[in-house]
Amino acid sequence: MPKDFKKMQTGQIGEYLACAELGRRGYVCTPFAGNMPEFDLLISDQNLKTLPIQVKTSSTGKWTTDIRKWIEIDIDDTKKIQIDNGDKAIDNPNLIYICIFLRNNAKIPNTTDRFFILTKSQLQTICANGYRKGMAAKNWKRSKNYKSTHSMYTVDEIKEFEDNWDLIEQSLNSLGFNLTK
Repeated sequence: MPKDFKKMQTGQIGEYLACAELGRRGYVCTPFAGNMPEFDLLISDQNLKTLPIQVKTSSTGKWTTDIRKWIEIDIDDTKKIQIDNGDKAIDNPNLIYICIFLRNNAKIPNTTDRFFILTKSQLQTICANGYRKGMAAKNWKRSKNYKSTHSMYTVDEIKEFEDNWDLIEQSLNSLGFNLTK
């Protein structure tokens, strides 16, 4: 199976899993199959109030990201290093992310999918801190391509947010949702 197709399939599985899990928890939710710029699902109440949700799915326990989404990075072409200009001002810092670790590995019996629920702002902190730690150890110089801003975060870095479904409930309550669960 081509890599891009597998990646697309993994994302789609995650969106439907998140939607199904939210349904189990009593919410009305619908996916958008990757067509919206910053969210994948909407939770709605009977008064048509909505809460967008971003879903990120991994079958490896690692999620890739471009660090320029989270940190203001400049490139010094003379020294071939990156320069950290601080955290990026992000839009929608309270947007909820559901990061899913797909555990559909037939070689590992009794595995279940894992859900990590956190805000975009919390994810920014995790990604920025992880990148800074790794790059500081290298004096901000990438070994192969000094311009690369590829980064990743792992299950270990977001484990404190596992099954943090209360975050969604709190967000819905703060928006004045009328939910009949």
